[in-house]
Amino acid sequence: MPLRVIFMGTPDFSVPTLRAIAEAGHDVAAVYTQPPRPAGRRGLELTSSPVQREAERLGVEVRAPKSLKGEGEQQAFRALQADVAVVVAYGLLLPLPILKGARLGCYNGHASLLPRWRGAAPIQRAIMAGDVQTGMMVMKMDAGLDTGPIAMTERVSIGPDMTAGELHDVLMQAGAGLMVAALARLEEGKLDLIPQPQDGVVYASKIDKSETRIDWARPAADVHNHIRGLSPFPGAWCEVEIGGKSERLKILRSTMGEGEGAPGVLLDDRLNVACGAGAVRLVELQRAGGKPVSANDFLRGAKLTSGTVFA
Repeated sequence: MPLRVIFMGTPDFSVPTLRAIAEAGHDVAAVYTQPPRPAGRRGLELTSSPVQREAERLGVEVRAPKSLKGEGEQQAFRALQADVAVVVAYGLLLPLPILKGARLGCYNGHASLLPRWRGAAPIQRAIMAGDVQTGMMVMKMDAGLDTGPIAMTERVSIGPDMTAGELHDVLMQAGAGLMVAALARLEEGKLDLIPQPQDGVVYASKIDKSETRIDWARPAADVHNHIRGLSPFPGAWCEVEIGGKSERLKILRSTMGEGEGAPGVLLDDRLNVACGAGAVRLVELQRAGGKPVSANDFLRGAKLTSGTVFA
């Protein structure tokens, strides 16, 4: 029989899993998501989360509590009499009564190969560290931070120039299929759980604005990984003088380049920029207030010459 599911998620990353669960014929009893947030240029409009919009499209009840710590919210959760709760990038801490509030427990779709990159930013951190492989995992949640036993895994290769945005899109589709497969096994009573290894634990802390500026003194591979790991958001950035005025410039795409020089110095007309060792070639850039453009289009509007310093 189909499972009665509570779905808990908030951003775009969560939407394919919610949709796949509904399309697989499971009974989605309710969807929990973060409350609407201020948006718009002045921050005056409240905007529903992508998961809320998808739930409304599916005709599923939406709940958006600010916290799940209160007894009232916990009783309301239990009253749904769900078989299982599915959690994908929800963004709220689940207290123990919630973790125990569904008959078969809570299962999380996590975007890393646990125990590597537990925590908030596993996609960005994997790329910034130069990992060549990551994946999606379905784990049964416990009271720790991404510490529960693993149910299913799908591995995904990280290409040498792949950005966090591109990896995000691959993983969110992989995660949807993986969760539906896990629910099918759970429904049959055949979902095996394997404890996480004790070795290899790495935490993926939230990206802080203070770490987004490019440090050209680092080796080229590190600079390249930094750029693609922060693309498209929040974006790695530097400053460069254009037309006699210093501008803040986001670098959204790069590749390993050619040449040597003092860190941050433009080496040629192909946007090869020297690093502490080697160089990176800038592929896609965004000037303050502008749109992302290719290197060629950028150079048409910004006449830079060899020797220009990116700081």
